[in-house]
Amino acid sequence: MAGGSRDPGRSVISKISAILLAISEGGWPTLTEIAARSDLPLSTVHRLVTELTAWRVLERDEEGRYRAGSPLRTFGAGCSRQEPDDPAAATAVRVRDRAGPVIEDLFRATGSPVRVGFLDGPAVAYVEKVAGHLPVSSPSPAARLPVHATALGKVLLAFSSPRVADALLAQDLVRYTTATVTRPERLRWSFRTIRATRIAVCDRELDQDWCAVATPAFEAGGDVVVAVELRVRDLARDLPTLRAPLVMSAGWLSRELARCIPPRPEPVERGSA
Repeated sequence: MAGGSRDPGRSVISKISAILLAISEGGWPTLTEIAARSDLPLSTVHRLVTELTAWRVLERDEEGRYRAGSPLRTFGAGCSRQEPDDPAAATAVRVRDRAGPVIEDLFRATGSPVRVGFLDGPAVAYVEKVAGHLPVSSPSPAARLPVHATALGKVLLAFSSPRVADALLAQDLVRYTTATVTRPERLRWSFRTIRATRIAVCDRELDQDWCAVATPAFEAGGDVVVAVELRVRDLARDLPTLRAPLVMSAGWLSRELARCIPPRPEPVERGSA
């Protein structure tokens, strides 16, 4: 350890760098071990590590040990990281790792709560940012939204295969408010407009106090696996100003999703050389 490194004049960047370098030595260190490796006071380590964990730069296990968080590991591994075999789990990893910066930027640009969601069985799984002082959430089994009563769900259904859409619309569609659309035929009719405009809206169909607007993000090959949503108070007032940043953010996310995901190969016709 360098002598005099506990000098309170050290910059925040210096302290965070020391913490990250200490954790990079491996072994899932505790706070005490990080403090010893970084030559920082335990109180300083506790404060900074807690904030880094809240922003998912670090991860903490149940025993109070730490390692680099998934965004940091993704940055180090680049596109070579192997994703889970389960499609839903792989989508969750891509959304968490790729959508975080896009969500942050869109929230700062609009000041509106942001969600990025994807189909997971009969519901929409999502990550979100709802306040400036909070980081983007991680995918959670408890974070699920109905497909028919959200802008996210409508976009994802509109760009799904007819088989997937028919199966999800065959469910009992719950009426959450007086505005909730529960007739499959009416929803299918709206999908044509969504595909043409790439915009879906939810006008107080899930929550009487909130509206939402969403647009799709495309991965390599042109498939839609996620959608980006802004929650607003008044569609007529807010949609004209929020549509452009929403569409731009979805475009950035599409490029992020495609960057590390090779396009699907074209099917080879039988009998061809």
